[in-house]
Amino acid sequence: MSATLFYEDAVDLLDADHKLVQRMFLEFQGLCDDGGPAEAKGQLATKICDDLTVHAQIEEEIFYPSVRDAIDDDALMDEALQEHAQAKETIEEIRSMAPTDDGYDAAVLQLFTTVMDHVMDEREQVFLKARYASVDLRGMVPELYARKKELQAQLQPAITPAEEEEVAS
Repeated sequence: MSATLFYEDAVDLLDADHKLVQRMFLEFQGLCDDGGPAEAKGQLATKICDDLTVHAQIEEEIFYPSVRDAIDDDALMDEALQEHAQAKETIEEIRSMAPTDDGYDAAVLQLFTTVMDHVMDEREQVFLKARYASVDLRGMVPELYARKKELQAQLQPAITPAEEEEVAS
């Protein structure tokens, strides 16, 4: 059975990403509140940044252009792209820092705020308009899912033969 069948439509797939990243942000916030180790925070922040990067890219490449054509609301779609740009700037800032740097936790938590504001706007406006427009949200799922998996695979660090041997032993 194809994994894409688990998603009712494109909105369902994209909102599943939103929910996953929200859980990771809350876990990060918990690590901060509990004085968690910098290494754990760094690994989680990297996962958050990677997932958000993939999510934004599939939206920008596939979902947004189709929705823009269908809803005829350029201002709304331009705003969504601007919100993505803000998040990408913060992601680059986080990626340029070490988890032990002053301001690291604050930058990740700022990204949390930025992303959750965007998610609310997207759910209440873009997704709602997309559902009522003449865009094939169900038909978009296989393309979104395939591109997401492709991008995720590109983010996985290559394992050298020496590392494979170490893991196997």
